[in-house]
Amino acid sequence: MADKKSGIDQALIRDLANILNDTDLSEIEVEQDDIRIRVSRAAPQMMAMPQMAYQQYAAPAAATAAVPVVSAEPARNIANTLTAPMVGTVYLAPAPGSRPFVEVGSIVKEGQTLLIIEAMKTMNQIPAPRSGKVVEIIVEDGRPVEYGEPLVVIE
Repeated sequence: MADKKSGIDQALIRDLANILNDTDLSEIEVEQDDIRIRVSRAAPQMMAMPQMAYQQYAAPAAATAAVPVVSAEPARNIANTLTAPMVGTVYLAPAPGSRPFVEVGSIVKEGQTLLIIEAMKTMNQIPAPRSGKVVEIIVEDGRPVEYGEPLVVIE
């Protein structure tokens, strides 16, 4: 059993850390046979941490990157908010330069595609969880999103 722990590929861990830095993701997990490797970095959730504190927790390459500042947002009804079902990059239109799937004020039906989240080179269509009117689109096109991050408000 001790041999399995020493058999973890350090180069793989470094490669995963580089993928985090290159894609602006905060976490990546790989499972192969009976070994699971998860690499993550700390990221501020509601308030930006002071730069020195951020450097203490972030990977060295990420320490020089700008720390996103999250402004105070209006209270949203969580039941009406579609959240990201996965980590990836969000796209509001089916192709660059084309019309977005939905806009604020659009009336949508349950199951209708609202946006796409690209994860590991796979385009995942994200459907409306219910019918209603799109009152707010919280995310920006081409921006990375985290699991559980609010995307769209439908009332």
